[in-house]
Amino acid sequence: MTDRPHVSVATVVKEWGRIGCIGFGGPPTHIALLRQLCVDRRKWLDGKAFEDAVAACNLLPGPASTQLAIFCAWHVRGRLGALAGGIAFIVPGLVVILALATLFLAGSPPPWVAGAGAGAGAAVAAVAVHAGAGLIPASWQRATSRPRRMRWVGYLLAGLAAAATVGPWLVLVLLGCGLIEVTTQRVRARTGTANAHVPLPVLAAATGAGGGVLLSLAWVALKVGALSYGGGFVIIPLMQADAVDRYHWMTDGQFLNAVALGQITPGPVVQTVAVVGYAAAGIGGGVLASAIAFSPSFAFVLLGAHRFDRLRGNPGVRAFLDGAGPAAIGAILGSAIPLALALAEPWQYAVLAGAAVLLLALRRGVVTTLLAAAAVGISLALAGAPLPT
Repeated sequence: MTDRPHVSVATVVKEWGRIGCIGFGGPPTHIALLRQLCVDRRKWLDGKAFEDAVAACNLLPGPASTQLAIFCAWHVRGRLGALAGGIAFIVPGLVVILALATLFLAGSPPPWVAGAGAGAGAAVAAVAVHAGAGLIPASWQRATSRPRRMRWVGYLLAGLAAAATVGPWLVLVLLGCGLIEVTTQRVRARTGTANAHVPLPVLAAATGAGGGVLLSLAWVALKVGALSYGGGFVIIPLMQADAVDRYHWMTDGQFLNAVALGQITPGPVVQTVAVVGYAAAGIGGGVLASAIAFSPSFAFVLLGAHRFDRLRGNPGVRAFLDGAGPAAIGAILGSAIPLALALAEPWQYAVLAGAAVLLLALRRGVVTTLLAAAAVGISLALAGAPLPT
């Protein structure tokens, strides 16, 4: 790492807040903006240090671009900077998504609002496939031998099947695939290193019987923040199972709206959990869900940023991600199945097909595609087309 520069907290809040306001498009946009700020414009980090930070954050569970933002702020201003920068990065998107949640989750929204939500929500399954497909090449290249590639396919299929069928237990499948790969690599390398220790997060929380809405919401948010290997879409099946099927805080249509809002607002995609929190317990629930979901990211950086170089070189961590990573990609792809099944009107399937063409064939951006789908939904709603309830 380069020497830590002297940067004021006010500068951190200003610059990271700016990225939080204009960071439409998810992690690729966030990483590009952070690199432009920290490497190209301000030269607070050199290019290699920044790429190492990106790699280390991708080894951690949770939203990687948020952890990268917190890490860069830690690098320029220590722990106070990490707190200030991380909050400044997260809050703009939180404010926007909660404001939109009050509109889209209203009991009787205007027809154009309901149409926009139904249209954008219809495209979400295509966005999930697009997100998963984009992660496949780099992950496949890391499987350098035939046995590893066979296991890679198995992990991918396991994650896909779990996301499509057993949403609440998806986390166990991801952890299981990671541990299988760790065990396999340890057995093969037993004559070599005996140093492959895997620091997995241990979650000591439970919903409890009769624990109340806030306790249940806190547990859902913690799972989102601490176990989302591979990006925000990994936790979509888990959130859908909890928010719609288990706790009944939302309908399928409202959940699709929540996922779409998480994609079109600036800042981290994991902000979707704030909409779930709003549906469960109003504005306070949305703020609580967001705070809990992002707390593991702050903890990982505040407690372990000085060990990121060692994290990258830890063979146990890399082995775990060799198993959990493909399973997470499979989970992202598999999440498209329950998302598509949640559609209620025939015209929504036509919107889904159009979104798939825009994203996968014409390679248009996610935000552009969702806005186009919302526009179609508005037009159809105003023309009297039936809307999902």
